[in-house]
Amino acid sequence: MMQAKVWLEKLQQLPRPAGRVAIMNVCGGHERSITMAGLRGVLPDYVRLVPGPGCPVCICPEGDIHAAIRLGLEDGALVCAFGDMLRVPINRGRAEVRSLEQAHASGADIRPVASPMEAVALAQQNPQRQVVFFAAGFETTMAPVAAMLAQQPPDNLTVWLAGRLTWPAVSLLLESGTPGFDALVAPGHVATVMGPEEWDFVWQHHGIATAVAGFLPDSLLAAFYSVLRQVSSGQPMLDNCYAEVVRAGGNPFAKQILQQVFEVVDAPWRGVGTIPASGYAISEAYGGWDARRRFPHQCQDEGDEQMPPGCDCARVVMGKLEPVACRLYQTACTPRTPVGPCMVSDEGACRIWWSGGVRK
Repeated sequence: MMQAKVWLEKLQQLPRPAGRVAIMNVCGGHERSITMAGLRGVLPDYVRLVPGPGCPVCICPEGDIHAAIRLGLEDGALVCAFGDMLRVPINRGRAEVRSLEQAHASGADIRPVASPMEAVALAQQNPQRQVVFFAAGFETTMAPVAAMLAQQPPDNLTVWLAGRLTWPAVSLLLESGTPGFDALVAPGHVATVMGPEEWDFVWQHHGIATAVAGFLPDSLLAAFYSVLRQVSSGQPMLDNCYAEVVRAGGNPFAKQILQQVFEVVDAPWRGVGTIPASGYAISEAYGGWDARRRFPHQCQDEGDEQMPPGCDCARVVMGKLEPVACRLYQTACTPRTPVGPCMVSDEGACRIWWSGGVRK
C-alpha cells in the first residue's frame, strides 16, 4: 500500500473535471478517519466528501428506543445495549423519560455492553431475571448477534433487534433520481462480511464510480483516487482498495449464520421512512429469543420514526445536509446537550465533525 503522501500527489495530478465531484461514504469509521485526518482540506478543491447513511444508532427508530425504555421501567427487565444507544434522546415531553440513560436514573436496570457475549454473561449471572439485549447495528454488528443466538443462549435472554442492512439506503438514494453524489466509497467492514459484490449494483445499474476502502487515510485516499479516475474516464467499475482484508464472496460463515438466524424484512429508518428489505428480524426457528415475541405489549410504537423538533439528523444521515448546516448544530445541539442521535453516537456525522473541531 502506498503512503498517503504518494496518493495525495497522484490525486493532484488527475485532470480537473468540468465541475465538482461529490464522493459519498456510508460508514461512520470512514467519516471519522476523513475528519480527524483532515482529508477534506488536502484534496483537490473540486472534490466534496459527503457523509452518508453510516450510523446505525442514528437511524434506529424512536419506537424501538421507547420500547427498550419501557422494558426497563415497566417490565423490570435488565436491558443492555451498546454504549452509544444509552444517550440517544427520543421525542417525548420534558417530564417523560427520554433516553435509556434517563431510564437508568429513574430506577431501571440499564447496562452498557461491548459485545453480544457480555449480554449472555449478564443473563447467566442473573438467572431469575429477564435480560433484554437491545441490538442495533449494520451487517458487521449483526453477524456476532446471529452467532450468539445460533449457540442457543440462556432462556432468560432475549434480543430486541434493530439491525439494518447498509446497501438498501444507498439504493434508495440512487433510485430517488437525486442521489447527491457522483461516486461512492463503500464500507470495508461490510464488504468483509458480505463481499465487495454487494456494491456491484451501484456501478452496474446506476453508472456510479465505486470503490471499497479500509479505514486508514492511505486506504481512503486510494479509493478517492480510484473513483476520481473512473469519473474522469467515464468508465465506472467496482474497485476493491481494501484487498488485504476484503475477499471475493466475503465471509461465508458470517453470511450463512446471518441467513440461518435472521430474515430480511422491510424496516423503518428514523426520520427517513420504511426502506424495503433493509432490516433484520429474528426467524421463527429462533423466536424463543425474540424480545418482540416475549414482550408483545411493548410493540405498540412499531414504526415510530420521529425526530425532535428542529432536528435535521435524518437529512444529515442521508447526505442531504452537512452537519454544520443543521439548524441546531452548535446552538441547541452539542455533545453535552444532544438533541438528535447524530450528535450522540461516535458513528454520527455531527458528533464526528464536532469532535474534529468543525464549527459554524
